[in-house]
Formats: sequence, structure tokens, C-alpha cells
Amino acid sequence: MTEQDIRPELGDRPAPRRPTMADVARHAGVSLKTVSRVVNREPHVRAPLRRRVQAAISALGYRRNEAAARLARGATVLTLGLVMENLANEFSSRLAAAVEAAASEHEALVVFGSYEERPGKERVLIESMYARGVDCLIVVPSAADHAWLAGHPGLTTVFVDRVPPGLARADVVLLDDERGGRAATEHLLARGHRRIALVSDDDGLSSVHDRATGYRTALAAAGVAADEALVVRGVFDPWRVTQEVTRLLDLPEPPTAFFATNNRAAIGILQALRERPERPAYVGFDDFALADVFNPGVTVVRYDVTRLARSAVDLLLNPAPSPRRVKVPVELVARGSGELPPP
Repeated sequence: MTEQDIRPELGDRPAPRRPTMADVARHAGVSLKTVSRVVNREPHVRAPLRRRVQAAISALGYRRNEAAARLARGATVLTLGLVMENLANEFSSRLAAAVEAAASEHEALVVFGSYEERPGKERVLIESMYARGVDCLIVVPSAADHAWLAGHPGLTTVFVDRVPPGLARADVVLLDDERGGRAATEHLLARGHRRIALVSDDDGLSSVHDRATGYRTALAAAGVAADEALVVRGVFDPWRVTQEVTRLLDLPEPPTAFFATNNRAAIGILQALRERPERPAYVGFDDFALADVFNPGVTVVRYDVTRLARSAVDLLLNPAPSPRRVKVPVELVARGSGELPPP
């Protein structure tokens, strides 16, 4: 799958007119009916004509209006389901807004559900949405086995942020998590830190596992042995992170820096340091509101959540016989916390 660059709208400039099938027909030098047959995947279109139309579609950036196509077939408005871990998490709320914006370009509706970190509820949500006529789903999967979804071949699903365990064939949109973990750790190593703690979520999640792999890869490349006493796993809430950070800082040989694998862990580190005299360096994964307001600002690994959402919606609306995997790039943003030197 070819990913398109996502460019934000500037000010109140009106959005450019979306190309139509008529535009494609003119560009390809064919009839509107031929374009319609190609777009709707109808048979009996000669291969040279099909290739000419597809080339025009690519050149113009034409995208089928799925809602209009459904209504033309007598179907209802396209409805997408979005199932997430926890709507209270800023990542989830940003993803929900981005998915809704991407879906609106196809005049599709989005319904949301949060399984609140309970895998049993995740399955109930997915099956309930399917039973109530939701056409296709975007799921941020839990660490539970998802093999049961193979029994629902009629349900089109794209997974975001994590690979679904137990499901060999799945469309997935991921962040470049390993690269992000490596970049965060290399950034701290370059400032002279050698005792770098890792504060992570459930390492049964592919995203957490890959970020930790990046952390270990960077340490090994620098000739620094990973100290398992400085690795915290399975903490979900900021208050738990606060407790673990306090425990680590009270060690006889405490860490001088932290890498937090999600925004909640970064917030927990901030809370722990409010009452501490130490000033360890720290880098978080996921940007979050007010990250640049603290003193020092929070250095983070960030990404374009709009690109994440658009990629997922594009996979949903353009099904393919083989499973696809899209990787969204990440970047490190230095704001001060990751640049603090060791004592």
C-alpha cells in the first residue's frame, strides 16, 4: 500500500474540490460508465482500459465515495466501529477524533467503544457492533488471543497500534515502535547516561514489546548491559508509575534517566519527580497536552495520529485478498527533559 503525505489545512482556506468519476473519465479518455465499472470492480472491462482508468485514478487522487456507492445499491450509510482500550487515555481520544475526520471524507459514521483494559469486554464490544450492523471495524487490540475473530470472516477489521495476538491474517497499521524505542534510548545515551530505566505497559502488547526491543538494542550497541533491576513492566496507571519511579530512585544505585513507553508512564514520572530532589532525564513515547509547558519540557517520541487514522480507514475501504501492514514513522522531539545530564 502506498501512503500519501498528510498535509494540514492552513487557516480558513477552502478545501480543494475532490476529483470525480467524470474527471477520471476525461483524464483517461474513456466513458463515465467504464470508470464506474472499474471503480465498482465490475467484470467485463478489457485489461488495457482498466489499466488506463487505474492510472488516471492514481494521477488525480480519486477516492470513491463509499457512502454514495452504498446508497446507490440501496444500502444504508456506511458505519465504522472504533474499539479502543480506554477513551480516557489521550492517545485514544486523539485517535478517535482523527478516525472520525478521516471517515467523514467518505460521509461515513463512526461509533465508538472502550473495553477499559478488559479483554472480555473487548470481544463483547466487537461482537455487539457486528450484530448491530456495523459494516467494518478499527480495533486497538488487547494482549488477549484474537483467534476467535477468524470465525467472523464477514467482519472487515483493521487493527491499529498493535498486532492482534493469535490472528495470522490481519490488516494492521503500526507505529515504528522499535525505531522509537531505539531513538529515545540513544538520545539519553548520547547525554552520558548509562543507568537508564525502562517503564512499560504490558509487554504482551506488540507495541510495548517493540519499544522495549529498541531500548535493549540501543543499550547493546553502546556496550551498556541492560540492568533488569531497572526494568518495570505491566504498569498501566500514572499512580502506579509514580510508586515504581520512587522505588527505583531509592535504590543504592538509582537510574539517572528513564524511558517511558507511553504517555501515562511519562505523566507518572512527572508526578513522582514533584517531591524528589533528583533531576533524572526522561523521554516519553506519545506526545501529550502540556508536554511543552513543563519546565523542562518533556522530550517525546511522537508521530502523526492523522496519518495513523487515515491509513486505517484507507485499508478498511480498500479491501485486499492478502493481509497488509502499514508502518507510520516516528520522530524524537527534544524539549529539555531528555537533555538533562547525569549527576
